[in-house]
Amino acid sequence: MIDVVFYFQVHQPYRLRKWKPADKIKKLDLFDTGLNRLVAERVAERCYLPMNKLLLAAIERTDGQFRCSFSLSGTVIRQLRDWVPEALDSFVALAETGNVEFLCETSQHSLAGVVDLDEFADQVELQRTTITDLFGAPTSFRNTELILDNTICKKVEELGFECMLGEGADRLLGWRSPQVPYRPKGCKTLKLLLRSYSLSDDIAFRFSNRKWPSYPLFADTYAGWLHDVPPPAQFIGLFMDYETFGEHQGEQTGILEFMRHLPEQVLQDPSFRFRTPAQVAAEREAASDLDIPTPVSWADVERNLSAWLGNPMQTAAHTAIHALRQEVLALADRRPDLVAAWRDFTTSDHVYYVATKHHSDAEVHDYFSPYDSPHAAFVTLMTALDHLRKEVQKATKKKQ
Repeated sequence: MIDVVFYFQVHQPYRLRKWKPADKIKKLDLFDTGLNRLVAERVAERCYLPMNKLLLAAIERTDGQFRCSFSLSGTVIRQLRDWVPEALDSFVALAETGNVEFLCETSQHSLAGVVDLDEFADQVELQRTTITDLFGAPTSFRNTELILDNTICKKVEELGFECMLGEGADRLLGWRSPQVPYRPKGCKTLKLLLRSYSLSDDIAFRFSNRKWPSYPLFADTYAGWLHDVPPPAQFIGLFMDYETFGEHQGEQTGILEFMRHLPEQVLQDPSFRFRTPAQVAAEREAASDLDIPTPVSWADVERNLSAWLGNPMQTAAHTAIHALRQEVLALADRRPDLVAAWRDFTTSDHVYYVATKHHSDAEVHDYFSPYDSPHAAFVTLMTALDHLRKEVQKATKKKQ
């Protein structure tokens, strides 16, 4: 049997207002509530609600043979709670089928794993509590944008997780297959499931590209590609942004109709079945150890950290954000609002908007960014961070 593993990443950040150095900011009124609510409501209407309904129907129609998995960032959960509770309820309904696994991650979709393992652990525990309350206790983990290395994997194992997702990057695997489980070097029990990036990107990026030789892509054609995956494949990791469906690629592209028909097309071959990451990890042994000495992600052509830390503006902002941690946490008992605001600054999107990439990578960054340029994003971020730093300093003085 070959397992088809769908994993969907669901995330929305708290975008900042477009601050300039001369602006006067009131207390912690740093985030653009109007824009954030607008985006959350729009994406829920176009993607979350119709796709969740579609997947629920697929589970019922296949008598429970269809399975998939999600990871919802802590920030998107808060937004849905506040502004689109019916969308959050629709994710809960999927969890209640028993066919959908919900993974854990960092609460803020942050880069803490590459800079501060203590903050990483704190955010993971916050998120674990949230996910357990909503969907049940998670046993699988995915880090922000699938970022991992040996150190992060070891920490994830220490935090009690049994399975972790990653990117099947060529530079990581060499001649090896991304379609068998691995054990990260230094880990004893953690199993690593990797993304089949070409098959994943056929849906996530190429589906609506009229210049793509395989356009238009139909469900039976794609299922045939899966059925033709050569040995030693044990599973096929189809990992992608959930917003692909209906938001990044509108309903008019046919992508929802494609997903509506895909489960039955895959199941026409009796040697294929759908599984969740936890099921694959429980049912299959690690093929071998895998050394991940430097961070790997699923972002951009390089599949490293350059999407977030690829230029001096990004590294300066990232360093400044995390330098505030000790001062902020010292105020946790008196000013939890400062801690909450600071943690929302650790969301990786803020430095992602500051990237100065070229060609197709630049197009992706520009698509997501609410700013006119990377420099404008940097000015906004540093202006807001400077204000937060002053608020922290005031509160520290008052405490003393």
